[in-house]
Amino acid sequence: MRKIALLFAAVMTLSVSAAQPNDSLDARYYRLFAPVTFYHDVADKALALNSESSGKDVVADEVDATLLNVYLNRPDLVSSTETELMETGSIREDVYQPIENQVELAETVDVPVVDLPEDVPDSIVVQKPKFWTYKGDGFLQFMQNYVSGNWYKGGESNYSMVGSLTLEANYDNKNKWKWDNKLEAKLGFLRSRSDSLHKFKANEDLIRLTSKVGLEAAKNWYYTLQLLAYTQFTKGLKANDPVVYSDFLSPLNLNIGLGMDYKVNKLNERLTGTINISPLAVNYRYVDRLELGPSFGLEPGKHSLFDFGSQLTADLAWKINENVTWKSRLYAFTSYKRAEIEWENTFELRVSKYITANLFLFPRFDDASIWDDELGYWEFKEYSSVGFSYKF
Repeated sequence: MRKIALLFAAVMTLSVSAAQPNDSLDARYYRLFAPVTFYHDVADKALALNSESSGKDVVADEVDATLLNVYLNRPDLVSSTETELMETGSIREDVYQPIENQVELAETVDVPVVDLPEDVPDSIVVQKPKFWTYKGDGFLQFMQNYVSGNWYKGGESNYSMVGSLTLEANYDNKNKWKWDNKLEAKLGFLRSRSDSLHKFKANEDLIRLTSKVGLEAAKNWYYTLQLLAYTQFTKGLKANDPVVYSDFLSPLNLNIGLGMDYKVNKLNERLTGTINISPLAVNYRYVDRLELGPSFGLEPGKHSLFDFGSQLTADLAWKINENVTWKSRLYAFTSYKRAEIEWENTFELRVSKYITANLFLFPRFDDASIWDDELGYWEFKEYSSVGFSYKF
């Protein structure tokens, strides 16, 4: 407690020196020590007849005299006693002891050595995102059939060849917009001994472009504008018949449809493709050879025909197993006065990396064509072949 009293004395001395000169010394003391604590040793020292500590410390005697003056003249400033102060607890002495951390050393662990490549790039290359993807496939296949002149069931020898090329260029900006483009070209020839008019006839002939712009509406669904255009390379002929049944731009079909497109991805990505529904569609048909117009639903003397209606197209590929793939294309258009349906099916058997065998089935319905007494408006084509194929 004596240390604390000495501290108060030092503060008091500074305060008295800063006080106003007109203040008495007691007034300065009263202003400094409000409120104060009653210490027992101050009273004991004043009442003792002979105090051994008196006169040894001038500063301490002055502080005690000042506190005693406050006790006697201003008891209202005394707010607590030394007994009450001691009951609150003593000053902890252990806070001055240093805190020592307990450190435990673990066994050293060998750092694994990582072999870095010798050529480490020292710069960052930022590549532009690729929005365009390109792919394609093609095949060249043959079929040969020999029948001797005296074969007991009859028949004739023939040779055929068919080639196909498909190219695709597709745009996807990874942010709702897509633009798919597909160009298909097929051409095949047939040679038979019984045909005395034509050395070769086309048995497969197609040029077709499909272009489709889509804006994503929901998962796997797109608002689309689709363009479909197709014609053929050369003349369409029949055995021992001089009549030309079709030709380049005879006909030329151009179809534009507005609707929705659905992206198919099923069976663990083994069934893929698109299905397009266009409630609003316009079909334009042009026939360059005027005499062929009625065969394709045109009025006599007309080169073109406009139809408004609806259409459905589907282009799917199902990988049945590692060696067999079924490719199917469906096209259906109706003007609500006439209907046209085409369903192409190609079954591909992969013999090796570059050898495949194909079976092609193609039923077709067109009530704008000429009526047939046996099949009506239905038409059918089928062939099988084996040969080389390549994908890129």
